[in-house]
Amino acid sequence: MISPKNRAFTSLSLNRRTFLQTSAGSLLSAGLLQSATSNTQPVELPAAHRELMQQRRRRIVVQYDANDTLWSYWKHNRNGDTSFPRFRDAVFSYADEPGTQIDAIWWDIGGSPLGCSYPSKIEPPVAHPLLKLWLHDGVDWVEQLINETRRRKLEVFWNHRISEVECLPEGGLSKQPHPLKVEHPDWVVPASWWPQGMWNLAAAGLREHKVALLRELVTRYDLDGIQIDFSRHIPCLPVGHQWELRGQVTEFMRMVRVMLLDVAQQRGRPLLLAAKVPQTLAGCETDGFDVKTWAEQHLVDVLTLGSRTMDVDVEGIRAAVGKDVQLQPCVDDHHATDGYRYGSIEYLRGVFANHFQRGADSVSTFNWSVGTAAACLITGSDPGPPSHQAAYHEAGTLQTMARKDKFFAVERRGGYPWADGFFNRNDTAPLPLSFSDDPRAAKFTLHISDAPPTSGVKASLTLRCILFQATEADVIELRCNGTLLSVTTRDPDWKDAQIFSPKPQPTSGYKPRPVNPKQQLLRLDCTVPVSAWKQGVNEVEVRLSSGKSNMQIEKVEAHVKYE
Repeated sequence: MISPKNRAFTSLSLNRRTFLQTSAGSLLSAGLLQSATSNTQPVELPAAHRELMQQRRRRIVVQYDANDTLWSYWKHNRNGDTSFPRFRDAVFSYADEPGTQIDAIWWDIGGSPLGCSYPSKIEPPVAHPLLKLWLHDGVDWVEQLINETRRRKLEVFWNHRISEVECLPEGGLSKQPHPLKVEHPDWVVPASWWPQGMWNLAAAGLREHKVALLRELVTRYDLDGIQIDFSRHIPCLPVGHQWELRGQVTEFMRMVRVMLLDVAQQRGRPLLLAAKVPQTLAGCETDGFDVKTWAEQHLVDVLTLGSRTMDVDVEGIRAAVGKDVQLQPCVDDHHATDGYRYGSIEYLRGVFANHFQRGADSVSTFNWSVGTAAACLITGSDPGPPSHQAAYHEAGTLQTMARKDKFFAVERRGGYPWADGFFNRNDTAPLPLSFSDDPRAAKFTLHISDAPPTSGVKASLTLRCILFQATEADVIELRCNGTLLSVTTRDPDWKDAQIFSPKPQPTSGYKPRPVNPKQQLLRLDCTVPVSAWKQGVNEVEVRLSSGKSNMQIEKVEAHVKYE
């Protein structure tokens, strides 16, 4: 995770883009377009593995970046109590609450690439001062966190970031590249946003190195599985040639799968394999992830879909990979989808309920609050919104969210410059949208998990549209599935602290800011008749029927309220 303060690496200059394409061309000329492997037959999965996948059910998976919490804990307490038990109790506070729907913790604790987070024979030695202190006292925090997760009867995975940036052990960013990038320049693919470059999975040596690292982890620690996290970061193949080189990533997935099966056979218990990939099939193809082939060759058990998006094409990816691969959309609430960071419980219900209604097997959270307010005081972490705690108690099933207020929104793009490709950028999201004179209407797809009320259920649906630079002379019509709606509220002084027009949106991860008292947005609310409301896909139209405004549509939402 990169702080918004570090924006020196985010400019996408023409010169650097030319450098990316030139470097990619030289890599291709070295013969990398050859097939990654002649073995394209499906991997044979043992009966115990197949049985486990049929039985394994999750509601909420927490992808837990404990490194940020570790850094905060050390800075906050370095002159006081920095004991591991105190840290442990804080980081498990949400999972320990009665009634939580957390069924798995997938630890994202690879740490700084310049200093390992555990005693490794492959990675650089442990460098963080607090980890050194704990090791001196006989505490390997990775071992302890994994064992504590198992003691709570929760599934425990290791989340492996394919390409982490050069973070310093105590936080901050290094100006020097990883030593292996200097030693093996072919292991590096240039990136427009990170001067040291990203790891290049087109390099056979890098693939072998990573598999050796993962083997060390699953033989050293009692894990249930590994997640290969492609969201941190892309590119992991030469830019402009990702799909051509997709076989290199497929070969890596095969190598990891075969290694895990070998270790599983030795220990007598299956090891599962997950991968975190973009939220659409087209996005996966853009970044070089051939998930259809992975499924056909039995190279993956779980696909975590997206990270900072509320609109996940569960149906499309299900059609590509089949029913044997479990799908779980992810909600990142630090690098959140633009305009909706730290959303209310109604917002989170809408996001999670849509995922399940569209066919997800489970859901995942990432970059959520470390725990309760009391836990944050101990670790020195920024407290998250109360909606995080509430969601962990109800957002894991449709049943526990049934007949509870929700709202659904159209995705907003941008806000994530730390990627060359598709993942995390939301570049294809439809909002914000500026009107032009021709056409004078805009149509959006809005997913609504809840069906219109039947007898015995009292519920209403309100369509909301937020506009910038609308004038009193502008006449705006809203339709839902072709039905013209009556405007019930027209508020020309609406405020939204997460809309910055006419200024550009800041990069994702910015801290909440106060509302600008001079801000003037137009909020339109319309009641949607039951006859015009559908469960699933709904078409919303915003039309400028009169006026010459160059207004911009900022947000489109549907709010369901139960009596």
